[in-house]
Amino acid sequence: MATIIVSGALANKPLSGGEAWVRMSWVRGLRRLGFDVCFVEQISASACIGEAGRPAQFERSVNRRHFQETIAALAPGCPAALVLDEGPVTAGIAFEELVERARDAELLVNISGHLALEAVKGAPRRAAYVDVDPGFTQIWEEARPGTARLDGHDAFFTVGENVGAASCSIPTAGVDWRPLPPPVTLDDWPVTRSARIDRFTTVSTWRTALGSLSHRGVTFSGKHHEWRRVIELPSRSPYEFEIALDIHPGDGADRDALERHGWRLRDPRSVAGDPFAFRSYVQSSGAELSVAHGVYVETASGWLSDRTVRYLASGKPALVQDTGMTSHPTGEGIVTFRTVDEAAAGAAAIVRDYGRHAEAARALAEQHFDSELVLGRFLEELGVW
Repeated sequence: MATIIVSGALANKPLSGGEAWVRMSWVRGLRRLGFDVCFVEQISASACIGEAGRPAQFERSVNRRHFQETIAALAPGCPAALVLDEGPVTAGIAFEELVERARDAELLVNISGHLALEAVKGAPRRAAYVDVDPGFTQIWEEARPGTARLDGHDAFFTVGENVGAASCSIPTAGVDWRPLPPPVTLDDWPVTRSARIDRFTTVSTWRTALGSLSHRGVTFSGKHHEWRRVIELPSRSPYEFEIALDIHPGDGADRDALERHGWRLRDPRSVAGDPFAFRSYVQSSGAELSVAHGVYVETASGWLSDRTVRYLASGKPALVQDTGMTSHPTGEGIVTFRTVDEAAAGAAAIVRDYGRHAEAARALAEQHFDSELVLGRFLEELGVW
C-alpha cells in the first residue's frame, strides 16, 4: 500500500490530550485503511519548554517527551520525526530517512499547513491542506498572503462545511475549499455509561493563541466573550456544568465570575493532559456543553469541534453553540443554542430524554464522522484510493 505523510502540531501543543487525538486520528485512521503512514512535525528551539514552562533545550523539553510518548501510545511502530527548526536534528527517525520516505510518498496531509520544510513538503506526489481553523486561515491569508502557507498544495479541505457557500461570510482567499468533517476512529471511542447523565463538561481555553480577528470592518469576538454570553447558565439550570479550562492568572476576575455563577473549573493539564486522560474525561461525562470562536458562529461557518465528535462517538450528547451546521441533523444527539435561555432549554431536553439523545449521538458519529467513511471519501477525491 502507498505511503502517506501526515504533518501537524503535536509537540507544539504539549500536555494537550485533545490536540493529540486530532493529529493521531489521521495517523490511526489511515493506517487502519491499510496505508503506510509517517508522521512529521517541525518545532523551533524557541518553542521548547521544560516542566515549569520555562525555555529548555530540545533534548530535555516537555515537547519532545510529549511527542515521543504520544507516538508510542497511539501510533506504535509508526515512523515519526520531530524536526528541530530546519533540520537535520530530529527526535525519532533521522532527517535523511524522513526525506527518503517523503520521496516515496503518494500524499502529504498537511494539517493547518504546519509543514514548511521543502525537502519533505515538496517530495510527495500530491499535497492536501487540511484547515481546522476556518475563518482564521482564510482571513489571515487574505490580509497577508503567505501567512497560512497555502502554496504548494494540490487540494484544500476545511472543517468549516459552509466555507465558499453563499450562506457563509468567510472569504475563500482565492481557494476552492472542500468540506471535510473531523474524523474519529470509532473503536478508540466506545460507548460508555457515566454515573451522572446531568453532568455537562468540556475542555477549553479562555483566550487562545489565535488572537483577535477582523475582516472588512467586522471584529469577531474571542472565545472568552462567547463563554461570557452563557455565564449565567448554571444559575438557570439544576445540572452540573464543568470546564477543564486553560485560563491565565491575569484573567482572575473572569475565573471568579465563572465560579460565582456556579461553574466548576478543572485544570486541563491534570484531567486531560495526555490522550488517555482526555478520553477518560470525555467518557466520564454525561454530555458536552461548549461554545465556539466568534468567527465560527458569526459567519455561519458550519464548524464542529473534533472534541465534540469524540463525545458523540462515546454516546455523549453535545449541547453546542450554533455555527450553521447543515450536513448532518441537529436536535437529537447534537443540540444547538444561540442564547443562554436556549442553552438551558437544550440541557433540560437532553437530560429529560437522555437515552434517545445518547443513541442519536453515537449514530451521528457512525454515519457522519467515522474515520473510515471520512478518510475514504477524502482519498477518493484526491484519486489516491
